[in-house]
Amino acid sequence: MEWTVVKKINTPDFDIEAGAAKIGEDILLYIQGGDRPHIGCTVMAVPRPSLSGNGERSVTSSVMNLTGHKDESICRMLAEDVCRTCGKTVVCTGGVHLEQITMEQIKEVENAAKRLGVALLGVLQETPL
Repeated sequence: MEWTVVKKINTPDFDIEAGAAKIGEDILLYIQGGDRPHIGCTVMAVPRPSLSGNGERSVTSSVMNLTGHKDESICRMLAEDVCRTCGKTVVCTGGVHLEQITMEQIKEVENAAKRLGVALLGVLQETPL
């Protein structure tokens, strides 16, 4: 397996990185950064038709968190966005840790993760799966 794409963002407070790889028809994502990158959460997202019946694609996700970790918001966002857009089963794992993180830094991490997700999608949509 080779990483299809790796994207990085550097900020004054932290560095954050995300990558994507194809595993058969599925997609594996990771996100890491901060003072101590780690695996704090894993999310598996599976595409399905929307329950509203409007023909749109929706997602069902399963989440596993390590006790005391708050990485679900970024892992879930990445997994669900890529799953919804690509229509593939997606697993996202990872974690970003900043000592004494502030609310402002939490928002910075979430915004950086969103930007990384957009960058990954840009490449994934151009790459045949």
